Amino acid sequence: MGTPEFAVASLEAIIDAGFDVVCVITSPDKPAGRGKKLNESEVKTFAINKGLKILQPTNLKSPDFIDELRSLNANLGIVVAFRMLPEVVWTMPELGTFNLHASLLPNYRGAAPINHAIINGEKETGVTSFFLKHEIDTGEIIFQEKVLIHPDETAGELHDRLMKTGAELVVKTTIAIQENNFPHVSQSALISANEIIKPAPKIFKDDCRINWTNGASQIYNMIRGLSPYPGAFSYLVNIENERFQVKIFRSTPKNCQHNFRPGEIEITGKEVLAVWVNDGKIIIDELQIEGKKRMQTRDFLNGFQLSEKWKME
Repeated sequence: MGTPEFAVASLEAIIDAGFDVVCVITSPDKPAGRGKKLNESEVKTFAINKGLKILQPTNLKSPDFIDELRSLNANLGIVVAFRMLPEVVWTMPELGTFNLHASLLPNYRGAAPINHAIINGEKETGVTSFFLKHEIDTGEIIFQEKVLIHPDETAGELHDRLMKTGAELVVKTTIAIQENNFPHVSQSALISANEIIKPAPKIFKDDCRINWTNGASQIYNMIRGLSPYPGAFSYLVNIENERFQVKIFRSTPKNCQHNFRPGEIEITGKEVLAVWVNDGKIIIDELQIEGKKRMQTRDFLNGFQLSEKWKME
């Protein structure tokens, strides 16, 4: 059961390992773009190419869906980047249902673990396989695999590495369950006294706006933690108070003392654009102004009339 690209690698890995995938469950096709053309999930596209049976229920509690699921006689359920399941679904297989989560649980439970790990400046993260239970992302841990986060790594780059590591862990977990030789580790046993578990809630647009009064390191981590999607953004404001939304995908932090106000900008020739922050500046390396394509800063400065009287808000 899965929907996005992240789940495709795991599906491919269990097929390559020789397991019989009796069905793939993914989200219904969704209208997208101006023509509202129906788009299928990455998992569905892959499953079609492999000739697999596909179910796309709109209601996971539908009696028709439950009956069809039961008729498959699947003995194990595997969930990678899918929605919450009703108990009748995840308890149906005789060997249970396990989930792959892109963090080292119990930290970063929720919808956006990769983003939040980078935003918080973590040095490592990983993937976890665990059995489903009622409360989301809280079931007994089967296996974990740690992954170091590179200092300049974006969420997109980390996503791709965790996708591959996660696929390997899914196969390892499936084999261990088949052989009935695997650990059951309670997440509560991994939480020390007074430890505060870090959450990873869904990210909304308001969460993506840069606050230039924050420190350079904090803003830098936010930018790479939201790159390429949904993208950290700010507003470039000219002297007539016209506002242009700008997404920033790559940056370089520099700590230094200065007398500028946060949000004021610095332009060096047609090469460098920087924004002053409390403890230094953020040099913008790659950006996208609303309605334009994503580009390097030098290309932006060559094609956009900008002066240091402008500011970021």
